[in-house]
Amino acid sequence: MDISSRVAQGLLSIGAVFLRPQEPFTWASGIKSPIYCDNRLILTAPAVRDTVERAIADTVHREFPQAEVLMGTATAGIAHAAIAAHLLGLPMGYVRSGSKDHGRKNQIEGRLEAGQRVVVIEDLISTGGSVLDTVAALREAGAEVLGVVSIFTYGMKKGVERMIEAKVKSVSLTNLDTIARVGAEEHYITEADVARLLAFRDDPADESWIKKGGTN
Repeated sequence: MDISSRVAQGLLSIGAVFLRPQEPFTWASGIKSPIYCDNRLILTAPAVRDTVERAIADTVHREFPQAEVLMGTATAGIAHAAIAAHLLGLPMGYVRSGSKDHGRKNQIEGRLEAGQRVVVIEDLISTGGSVLDTVAALREAGAEVLGVVSIFTYGMKKGVERMIEAKVKSVSLTNLDTIARVGAEEHYITEADVARLLAFRDDPADESWIKKGGTN
């Protein structure tokens, strides 16, 4: 089994990714989704955590061998960046969503020198907005951002296009296509549900996927 499938299997087994096409979740934006992702649960599941963190470290080593610093997104990417940095023997820090209103008013926590080569660690990518804010803050501080490593991506068109436009290389351990396939193989969902998940990915605003059959 390849690492993408192993990570997908692990996330499903601990409920970090939960598939419910027959009873969609509602996001804060109002969009109805057949999938819910809470990668914080990885930290409470040692076996899956070990698989995920080693996969992050291996991905950084393979895709970004020049990396000098790992920077986690706040808050979800911090722990994953810390563990992967430990495995790689690299320094790490994290980037707040905004500057502190006290003390030194840092947005970037941890030592970062201008010109250092950085890889951003993120837990989840949907439309890419939050991680690109992190990249922008690092670039403004003078860092050379080599790219982003995330645990899971929906693979949404908007997110992919934003990454390309910002000239950011993005690599995810697993994605919605793999989650859907493994979910069907492991009987979390039916084969008919796979098409519903992929239709959601292609256009989250179009709710016609809800009526495409499956377990309803």
